[in-house]
Amino acid sequence: MSLNLQYEDIGKEFVQQYYAIFDDPANRKNVINFYNATDSFMTFEGNQIQGAPKILEKVQSLSFQKIARVITTVDSQPTFDGGVLIIVLGRLKCDDDPPHAFSQIFLLKPNGGSLFVAHDIFRLNIHNSA
Repeated sequence: MSLNLQYEDIGKEFVQQYYAIFDDPANRKNVINFYNATDSFMTFEGNQIQGAPKILEKVQSLSFQKIARVITTVDSQPTFDGGVLIIVLGRLKCDDDPPHAFSQIFLLKPNGGSLFVAHDIFRLNIHNSA
C-alpha cells in the first residue's frame, strides 16, 4: 500500500465527526462504529482496553453528560500502509468541572475501503507539581 495523500483532510474530518458523536450523550454509543471488534486499542488515562465492545463499555461508564470542547490543533501524518496518524490538542469542560487541556492520538488503519481506529490514546494534561 502507499501513503494516503488525503491525510490532512481525513484527519480534520475524522476529528470533527468523532467529537460530534462522542460529545452528544444521546449519540455517544455510536462511537463503537469507529472501532474494530477485536483489533482496536484504547488507552484512556492510562487504562488499556482492547476491542470495540470493551471500548464502548468504557465510554458508556463515563459519568459526565455535558462536554464543551475547544480544539486547538489537529496534526496528521500519513502512514505507509494507507492509514493516518492524528494528534488532537484542546481544552474540555465536563459538566461543572473546571476546564482542562487534553491530548488525544488516533491511528486510523485501512480496512477494505474505509478506515477504523486501531489505536486511541487519551490524556488530560494535568500537571501535578509534587
